[in-house]
Amino acid sequence: MPEPTKKDEMPNGQPEESVAPDSKGAPPLPEISLEISPPPEAVAEVKEPVETDGKKPEPAEPEPLQAMMAHELSPIENGSNQPQTGGVGVKEQAESANSTVKEEGHCSPPLPDDDAAAANTTSPTPHADDSVTVPAMGRKDSVWSLGDGQAPEDLDKPIDTPPLSILLIEKPQSGTVNVGGDITFVAKVEAKDLLRKPTIKWFKGKWMDLASKTGKHLQLKETFDRVTKIHTFEMHIIKAKENYAGNYRCEVTYKDKFDSCSFDLEIKEDGQGSQNIDIRSAFKRSSEGQEDAGELDFSGLLKHREPKQQDDTPEVDVWEILKNARPDEYEKIAFMYGITDLRGLLKRMKKIPKEEKKSEAFAKKLEPAYQVDKGGKIRLVVDLADPTVDLKWYKNGQEIRPSPNQRKYIFEHKGTQRIMVINNCNSNDDAAYSVAAGDEKCTTELFVKELPVKIVKDIEAVKTTVNERIELECEVSEAGAQVKWMKNGVEVPTGVRSRYRVKCEGTKHFLVIDDASREDTGTYSIMASGGTSEARVQVDLKPLKIYQDLQDMTVLLGQPIKLHCEIYPGNVPGRWYRNGQLIQPNDRINILQRHKNHRLEIETSSLHDAGDYTFVPEGYSQSLSAKIHIVDPPRVHLDSLNFPENTVTVVAGNKLRLEIPISGEPAPRVVWMKGERVILESGHRVRAETYGDQTSLTIEVTEREDTGNYKIVLQNEAGEATASVKIKVVDIPDPPEAPLVPVVGGDWCSMTWEPPKYDGGSPILGYFIERKKKQSSRWMRLNFDLIKETSFEPKKMIEGVPYEVRVFAVNAIGVSKPSEPSKAFTPLAVTSEPTMLVVDDVTDTTVTVKWRPPETIGAAGLDGYLVEYCVEGTDDWVVSNKELTEKTRYTITGLSPGCKILVRVKAINAAGASAPRSLQHSILVKEVIEPPKIRVPRHLKQTYTRRVGEAVNLVVPFMGKPRPKVTWLKEGKPIEPTHVSIRNSDCDSIIFIRKAERSHSGKYEMTVQVDNHVDKAIIDIQIVDLPGPPQCVTIEDVWGGNVALVWTLPKDNGNAPITGYTIQKADKKTMEWFTCIEHYHRTCITITELVVGNEYFFRIFSENMCGLSETATQTKKSALIVKEGLQVKTQEYNDHDFKEAPRFTQPLINTFAVAGYNTTLNCSVRANPRAKVIWMKNKIIIIDDPRYRMFSNQGVCTLEIRKPSPYDGGLYTCKAINDLGEAQVDCKLEVKGGFTFYELMQRGVPLHLIDKYMNEAKIVEQK
Repeated sequence: MPEPTKKDEMPNGQPEESVAPDSKGAPPLPEISLEISPPPEAVAEVKEPVETDGKKPEPAEPEPLQAMMAHELSPIENGSNQPQTGGVGVKEQAESANSTVKEEGHCSPPLPDDDAAAANTTSPTPHADDSVTVPAMGRKDSVWSLGDGQAPEDLDKPIDTPPLSILLIEKPQSGTVNVGGDITFVAKVEAKDLLRKPTIKWFKGKWMDLASKTGKHLQLKETFDRVTKIHTFEMHIIKAKENYAGNYRCEVTYKDKFDSCSFDLEIKEDGQGSQNIDIRSAFKRSSEGQEDAGELDFSGLLKHREPKQQDDTPEVDVWEILKNARPDEYEKIAFMYGITDLRGLLKRMKKIPKEEKKSEAFAKKLEPAYQVDKGGKIRLVVDLADPTVDLKWYKNGQEIRPSPNQRKYIFEHKGTQRIMVINNCNSNDDAAYSVAAGDEKCTTELFVKELPVKIVKDIEAVKTTVNERIELECEVSEAGAQVKWMKNGVEVPTGVRSRYRVKCEGTKHFLVIDDASREDTGTYSIMASGGTSEARVQVDLKPLKIYQDLQDMTVLLGQPIKLHCEIYPGNVPGRWYRNGQLIQPNDRINILQRHKNHRLEIETSSLHDAGDYTFVPEGYSQSLSAKIHIVDPPRVHLDSLNFPENTVTVVAGNKLRLEIPISGEPAPRVVWMKGERVILESGHRVRAETYGDQTSLTIEVTEREDTGNYKIVLQNEAGEATASVKIKVVDIPDPPEAPLVPVVGGDWCSMTWEPPKYDGGSPILGYFIERKKKQSSRWMRLNFDLIKETSFEPKKMIEGVPYEVRVFAVNAIGVSKPSEPSKAFTPLAVTSEPTMLVVDDVTDTTVTVKWRPPETIGAAGLDGYLVEYCVEGTDDWVVSNKELTEKTRYTITGLSPGCKILVRVKAINAAGASAPRSLQHSILVKEVIEPPKIRVPRHLKQTYTRRVGEAVNLVVPFMGKPRPKVTWLKEGKPIEPTHVSIRNSDCDSIIFIRKAERSHSGKYEMTVQVDNHVDKAIIDIQIVDLPGPPQCVTIEDVWGGNVALVWTLPKDNGNAPITGYTIQKADKKTMEWFTCIEHYHRTCITITELVVGNEYFFRIFSENMCGLSETATQTKKSALIVKEGLQVKTQEYNDHDFKEAPRFTQPLINTFAVAGYNTTLNCSVRANPRAKVIWMKNKIIIIDDPRYRMFSNQGVCTLEIRKPSPYDGGLYTCKAINDLGEAQVDCKLEVKGGFTFYELMQRGVPLHLIDKYMNEAKIVEQK
């Protein structure tokens, strides 16, 4: 953004050199811009200088002034005789300082007399009386030189003192805070005379509005005490930084009242010697783009400049160069040596003690700044060390020469004092003044304060009618003053297309409205800088006259409707309403207005158009009304019913409600007739009803006698209409006779029946068949499609169960009642043979066989099985089981060793024995040893991989007889049962890990043994986790737009091979990370296509089969991409190692808890990197127990026990572990209060623990 240009300054930022006439080419004096904001305390503490031995002591600089000067761009001290000029940045800060001096005048109270004003010259407050004192005027050695100004006798008149604060009853006070501390500024406003809340704004410097800077470092708060009627406004600065120091301003506004106050904030920090600091690296700006960049900081406004090449001789002492240089050369030296943090440099220079140089020409210089009201006078006083020295005064670099014809400037000599009095100050006198004594000179700034413009003549209230002209007049105290017209608190627009015109004639201001309307009614006010005036403007309507009123009409349906009225005034619009509803124009409705005539035309009328019509002129309470009546002959709309030949068919017994649409306006009279009989509305079973636009005939229960023709007669004043309807009543058929069942099979039967005697007036369409068990009452339908014949064969019946069947007849009306049930019949059958007979086991004296049940079981069910065997070569079958067995496995005992037998099995039920199922081959009675064999699943033949935290559940089947012995080893050692659970059965072994950890990885050896036969299998389990970041990432080389990176493998690969790396880059200004490359396999890379002039950081993630590492390793140094031929050398430094082993700063404390009420155990641990926290009860780790909740926040570890019981008492341990070590603390928890046996069972406590708890409770009761 372009930088502001100070007055009398060239566009390039350099002061304009102008020489006064007859100055003999004297060089102009450079301007010095100071920011001076002394609080009231500083005025009282400054003492009058006392001359000793002919030397005058140097004036001390006030502390608030020093705090403000620390924020300037050039360190300026009182008493310096060197010109203080700066570059572009210095001028920009000076502009802000000038504004501060002008606006803080309300904060300093007026001094009591002229002597105090003369003594406190270091604090030029605007309220100090600058008039000439009486002793000074009476001295004979005083010499007067008159210029353009007022007469000498008018100089004794006192200058008007501005009013004190009118809103603020408590102002923010200047404060001091250390870096990182908090501070609060409070402003209070009394609201007794205020109708609403005042508006407050907080500023830093001249223009920075702090409302947009609120966040974690700045908070604004507003409260209101309804008892004391005081508004409290607070500004909280949290964790202050060095750049927060400076001048702040609080502005309060309420309507035409305004108040403001300035205060200072000083930030303290531990001073460090400049000898041990590398100035070029210490003051390079590093916070650009960071998290707090721009917070309450003006540095974000500085233009970005390309870095300059450093000097080839790094041995140059920049501190010495800056100490010996003028302040206006600081910026040039800073950029020459690559220093970008100019503010930090000036703060550090401010803390260096300086050698005060005593002025040889001036014993006392001008004050840094003066302020005077417009029209007042001001005295500029200097004290010379040598009275004989020639003195010259300058204004903006041009010499001020006395003239006998001008009385503007008056020059006075009082001993060694030289005084210039400026009379009748105006805006042209607001400038920089300087005085030169020989080769030395001093400068000051004069600020002229504008007086408020007051209202001399208030505006008057106006009451008129529409279309009239309104002119509001107001007179102010000053001609050509700027005023603002308001309507109801909103500024009146005065553009080219605006209805409002504003004109000014000297001190009179006018607001003109040529064509007034009702919208112009309101409160109008004029606002000047010294007051406001308001008046009420009321615009009313003209009286309404009705020349022709609306007329009532009766219209035939479908004909047009035309309504007409005539009113005065003619240009008044209006609205049409029907039955209170607004009428909108459309394709059918037209609304016309011509001068006084208003018309409403409806092309085709409808029934909805009937009603009360009203015309309401806009803005008037009067209205015109008329009634529209629509008539229509009656009609019966039978076509909409879609009945064939107007015949309605209904099933007997059902309710019939026949609704027929009718129309007619007014509503016609309706009569229903059957033959000569009229159907009344009060009938019980048959009745006629008419309502709205339809009539209905209702028959509650239809009968065959209701069949016939029905006539409808409609009558109204517009005509008569008739129509007829035929009603037909039908019924369901009679039930058929009881069916016959001539043939019965194992699961089926054959049945026949006769058709019903009466078909219900409609042909029989078919039949439905149902059956049920005799003992049951639930019938089941056998067919869903109608059967045309009178015979049927039911199937899939259960053998041995008695059944009954029945028949339904169906016609177009519905289904008849069921026929009588047939006689009961029962099907029966024998079961099939058993299936899948095999040998299960053989010993020296027994043979075990097993089989499956028969595929088909008879109706009598299955009572059991009979097992028989015979010796091979004979037909003598021996029954092995004397009683039937219901199991499908049986062991034949008492056999001779070495013999061969045949075995068969029969199924027995109530119908008899089934066909036998025999073994195909004979069985040798002799026990056989089967060597063990491990059948490793296919997925376990390779490495079994799982992530940390997942469950491991492996099932390994095996074979062998007799039952093998199974053992497990891990890396040649037995497996701890607390870590891994193993369960063995006759045919498999299960290894289970609830929550896998890295320590569970390894080779597990499974051994299966039967006598001397052994089989082994090895299962490789690998528990993997996310890898760690690379150990070290360094920038190997930087050339052109390329950077070479090298890194080392991560210390922890997550128990899985590293599959690649992800490299990211970030610009130092924004620190936003962007991915350069993914899945990169090597440990070195060259990053290309980097932007010249940017400075980059890099970080690298490692990757394995689980994914990217949780953290990344970042380069400690940054890579600056410079242009060809430029070299950037950066200092190397070593980061402080913050790593430490876990250490508990607050141990656990023995605790007593009440049973049933939640309790917590707390401790705090300190560790870097963050430690893993493990809670244990009685040395057993607490894992996934819903009764416990574990929290860890900022090193504070908490264990919450939900509704503890005495079982929860014991020794609790908190262990913290990281890569550098581990630590733990213990405490005892005792739970008071007990539970019953039933309560403990409900809580899920194991029985052996309940028994232990009950025994302990009994022992305590006995004691």
